[in-house]
Amino acid sequence: MRCLVVDDEPRVRRVLARLLAGEGYACREAASGREAVELLTAEPADLVLSDIRMPEMDGMQLLAEVRARWPDTSVIMITAVTDFQMAVACLNHGALDYLGKPFQVEEALARVRQALEKRRLIQENRDYQLNLEQRVRAQARRIQELFVEGVQALAHALEAKDAYTRGHSARVAEYATAAAVEMGLEAAVVEEIRLGAELHDVGKIGVREAVLHKPGALTHEEYLHIMEHTVIGERILAPLVKDHPLVLEVVRSHHERLDGQGLPDGLRSDAIPLVARVTAVADSFDAMASTRPYRSPRAPGEAIAELRANAGTQLDADAVAGFVRAFPDPTLLPIATPVKVGALHEAALAALAR
Repeated sequence: MRCLVVDDEPRVRRVLARLLAGEGYACREAASGREAVELLTAEPADLVLSDIRMPEMDGMQLLAEVRARWPDTSVIMITAVTDFQMAVACLNHGALDYLGKPFQVEEALARVRQALEKRRLIQENRDYQLNLEQRVRAQARRIQELFVEGVQALAHALEAKDAYTRGHSARVAEYATAAAVEMGLEAAVVEEIRLGAELHDVGKIGVREAVLHKPGALTHEEYLHIMEHTVIGERILAPLVKDHPLVLEVVRSHHERLDGQGLPDGLRSDAIPLVARVTAVADSFDAMASTRPYRSPRAPGEAIAELRANAGTQLDADAVAGFVRAFPDPTLLPIATPVKVGALHEAALAALAR
């Protein structure tokens, strides 16, 4: 710790300096308040011990200067027995303690230790107050992340129960992320698309299984019921991803169409969020290229051709182009392979459910 002893009496000054140096403090001396300010300007100190009555600049003036320019520096005032009222005034103006003349060695060291301990506590409390809001925000973010991770695990577990949709969200996230990168979107937006695509079907937890797994064509009412998963998913995630509004846009709007005939809001063209348009291309490809209870999968090349055929009418043309650039050889894409539910390993399902 760096200390500065300020006193116009050389003998008192040197005694205190030697005493502090013997305790391991790095100690300097000043004969006046003005000289002390010059030394502090060159190198601030952790502690200043200052006499009150000095020529040029007295202790009260020095105290005011230190408090204004070096607020982290603690000050102990040195006072004669007759100056106690002045010492109390110094305490009221920011000094941490005072030391009466003549002083005992142990008393002087005890006052120094107490002043430095007060300084440490004041700094810790100030740092705590300054960082409290940031810590609360970080903790809230972490809690949200844990909830989102739980929802992700639930989504994967739900997909794992169905041989036809197993891995769908993970593949859509991979496709959409690659297309977004090819489109030159910012890294933060790409990350929102990745998370939104991974969670885009979480609302299907609210869809009746009989409709969700129906082996034949859906009635109009059943189709509308399934499409409710976009709104259900947004409702589930809204309190969990407050800091990720683009994720909610993906979940709600990934079934919108450029021609305005999509769901749930019938948005047209650029009114559909870009992140949802990118995800829609990836979702459409995987749906076409995967086996479903009511139809066989399309070959990757055929699915790509279908994307191109619908670019500009149902799907965003730039997003389709980005997808095609990201995967120039569709035969290498991780297409879903149909597996019977009974063949899925129980332990894997249990792990996903956790």
